[in-house]
Amino acid sequence: MSRRERPYLFYSATRALCSTCLEVVDAKELIEDGKVFLWKRCMKHGVQRVLLSDDVDYFRLCREVYLKKPEQPDHYNTGVNYGCPYDCGICPDHEQHGCVSVLEITDNCNLRCPTCFAHSGPDRSTHRSLATIESMLDLIVRNEGEPDVVQVSGGEPTMHPHFFEVLDACRRRPIHHLMVNTNGIRIAREDGFAERLASYEPGFEIYLQLDGVDDVAHQVLRGAKLFEIKSRALARLEALNLSTTLVVTLRRDLNEDSIGAIIDFARSYRCVRGVTFQPVYDEGRNEGFDPAVHRLTLSEVRRRIYEQSPTFTPADIIPVPCHPDSVAMAYAVRGAGDDFARLSPLTRYMPADVLIEGGRNTIIYEGDPALLENMRARIYETFSTAHGPEGASKALGELMCCLPRIETLPDLSYDRVFRVIIMQFLDRHSMDLRSVRKTCVHIAHRDGKRMIPFDTYNLLYREPEQQEQLVTLRARARP
Repeated sequence: MSRRERPYLFYSATRALCSTCLEVVDAKELIEDGKVFLWKRCMKHGVQRVLLSDDVDYFRLCREVYLKKPEQPDHYNTGVNYGCPYDCGICPDHEQHGCVSVLEITDNCNLRCPTCFAHSGPDRSTHRSLATIESMLDLIVRNEGEPDVVQVSGGEPTMHPHFFEVLDACRRRPIHHLMVNTNGIRIAREDGFAERLASYEPGFEIYLQLDGVDDVAHQVLRGAKLFEIKSRALARLEALNLSTTLVVTLRRDLNEDSIGAIIDFARSYRCVRGVTFQPVYDEGRNEGFDPAVHRLTLSEVRRRIYEQSPTFTPADIIPVPCHPDSVAMAYAVRGAGDDFARLSPLTRYMPADVLIEGGRNTIIYEGDPALLENMRARIYETFSTAHGPEGASKALGELMCCLPRIETLPDLSYDRVFRVIIMQFLDRHSMDLRSVRKTCVHIAHRDGKRMIPFDTYNLLYREPEQQEQLVTLRARARP
């Protein structure tokens, strides 16, 4: 007698959020037709089915191979009273320290982007006071000790009336790498502004929004034709060789086919250290977005990178062990001198077990055992989440002497490293509580007391109306 079979493989059970009411519900992860789905059932709003990945092999690689022991912050900020995600944060149930700590200094912006998780715009004039910002910075240092990366953000942070005083306050603290997240308008339009930014080097970087190599995506996502502005800003940054990362918001049927062109555009600038691709995160202001039509998963972005940019292969774009569900990376080395636009991928040479376990002796290499043990240590050190971008380039430089399949680059410095990152945040559709506990991008709350995971902050903790809903959710969740 044959028995009925489900049309899918049951992979695991988890807990998630109802996309409508945000209550915690039972959920499962299912593999069907070569894809992975989050299947969740709310007793009030029914079954919801969300695509997590269109690449089962990569999904299982993240879950079953790229695992490392969680690295904790120095301090927790809240207790466990209502359960995840209603206790943020950082509570003792969270599994990862802040690889990136975000410092939001203003709600004001010189754009009103149709896509903005912070609801920023010219109509919002609230700036954090310097005293508040100092307390937020002290919180970051208290949690992280010596923060690896602090990103100054907003709103548009350069609109803060005391913007450079904020950077000075950052520099008074033991922050390894400081980033400014900006739309680049002031850099493009104001003489001397880029030069003043450059005075904060080394360990300083511009995180420049750029959604395409023409105006089409900018018009839809930012509400304005901005490519000429971005190009002028980049020209000023290039003249100073001021370290810059281009950050691209991706939306299906808009700019997903421009990924290769964006990488080629980025590599043509000596000052650009890499590109970060972020699929649209469906929180905040997200006009014209239909999750059934416009969502992109990390695996879909990953595939488009190696399909549109032949420099990279699937082996080059690997999970980041601190949060493999949501972050993938590819590192490459730039050519020397006038050949700087040539990229030689590096990540394909990184065995997963060496990357994750460091000195674990599971791979047999030919040659001097002591030298190869040093190579394994350097590989682990290179891609440790404890590294800022400049620290990673130093480790890469030391590694080159030991890696026979890549040209020796004894003069390797940060401007020779080019990275491609995919960072997918968890929204009300895709958030499951197993994954959100691994979130490693944390925002300093303005109260100076809490570091909150980016994913939950924008969903439950940012706006007054969200905090009102949180009161209700907590009341229902209390044991």
